[in-house]
Amino acid sequence: MSRALIVVDVQNDFCEGGSLAVSGGAAVAGRIAGLLAGDHGYDQVVATRDHHIDPGAHFSATPDYVDSWPVHCVAGTPGAELHPALAATPFDAVFDKGEYAAAYSGFEGACGGEGLAEWLADHEVESVDVVGIATDYCVRATALDAAKCGLATRVRLDLTAAVAPDRIGSTLTDLAAGGVEVTG
Repeated sequence: MSRALIVVDVQNDFCEGGSLAVSGGAAVAGRIAGLLAGDHGYDQVVATRDHHIDPGAHFSATPDYVDSWPVHCVAGTPGAELHPALAATPFDAVFDKGEYAAAYSGFEGACGGEGLAEWLADHEVESVDVVGIATDYCVRATALDAAKCGLATRVRLDLTAAVAPDRIGSTLTDLAAGGVEVTG
């Protein structure tokens, strides 16, 4: 049984100082880097990135912070890059998503034209741990899609940061209903 770690959107724009910073994002980047520096036990380690070119109504000058957001993670800018704590990490693959439309799940992304579900299947992955930013958006969506793909899925809450920590209860309910285990 092959096991993978999916590191979701730990990018400069989602960490303190970025255009759409999530409180605790930089600390999460550091904790994930610490995990990966040791004997982490994963057969595969992949990352996802928001990678916007022209995502349409996803960007707004007057964002509602539900469906529309300030400009963030524009392809080719420093904000779209992985946080410095993870920049040198030798990921097995990095999946870019959201180039021309909003995309929350890493399963909407591609690496060299291959989607995440196909890549995981090609590498005989049967279980995944999902970590990163933000617990209540892209981590949630990625974990739910992983479970829908038939993967044993776990979110390591200690390695995530939420946009709205006060609403994490509904995220945990959604994850449980989707068959996702939550630890940490």
